Amino acid sequence: MPLELMTIPCLKDNYAFLVHNTDTRETIAVDVPEANPILVVLASREWPLTHILLTHHHGDHIDGVAKLRAATGAKVVGAKADVARLPELDIEVTEGDVLDLLGTPVRVIDVPGHTVGHIAFHLPEPELAFTGDSLMAGGCGRLFEGTPEQMWDSLTKLSALPPETRICSGHEYTLSNLRFALTLEPENEMLISRIAAVEAARDDNTPTVPSTLSEELATNPFLRANLPVVKAALGMVDDDDAAVFAEVRRRKDSF
Repeated sequence: MPLELMTIPCLKDNYAFLVHNTDTRETIAVDVPEANPILVVLASREWPLTHILLTHHHGDHIDGVAKLRAATGAKVVGAKADVARLPELDIEVTEGDVLDLLGTPVRVIDVPGHTVGHIAFHLPEPELAFTGDSLMAGGCGRLFEGTPEQMWDSLTKLSALPPETRICSGHEYTLSNLRFALTLEPENEMLISRIAAVEAARDDNTPTVPSTLSEELATNPFLRANLPVVKAALGMVDDDDAAVFAEVRRRKDSF
């Protein structure tokens, strides 16, 4: 696919994303923590914005929507279940809906946990998934509204995507997340190597997002709560996966 992805730093540690079709010149944005950094890129590239996709209602993902919509006329897409807490939506979506954007299917996945109305967007052909604050680089979002069982189910859905999928998550939390992961798996060689690469990237002020799902499966403890090595590290060999996930989340909350 002739698609170009841009990761745009916003606020203190947020990311917005632009995806552009170089043939049709269509462009979509995913999450809008603030409008100005996105508008700067659109103007410099002369990219017209057609749609704004929202993963969830938190202000650090939607506060720039009104300004960006007013400046571009883009249509806003978000979860029907959370319509009362999102900016005015032009397109309301639910689990399993497929949008035709940028000349490629965009599949909606329901991923509650961080919030109860959280959704993700999966583009199978360019192998992209926009996961907001559900699956994150090296971690997952705090459970502000949902239950551990809901979040584990959401992460299990995302884990089933093709391993080469690029995971576009909402924050630059990667290094802290991976340093926590090391407390559970200090001998995980792929984790040790990833931390070194992330440290080098951050020293160069380079975003560590997107990551690949294969990286997450190998190093992200929230996706690995079903594995014997993680269960053993927590002393929960006989516990079910959701309970192990809940303990990993509890420990990360106080890390």
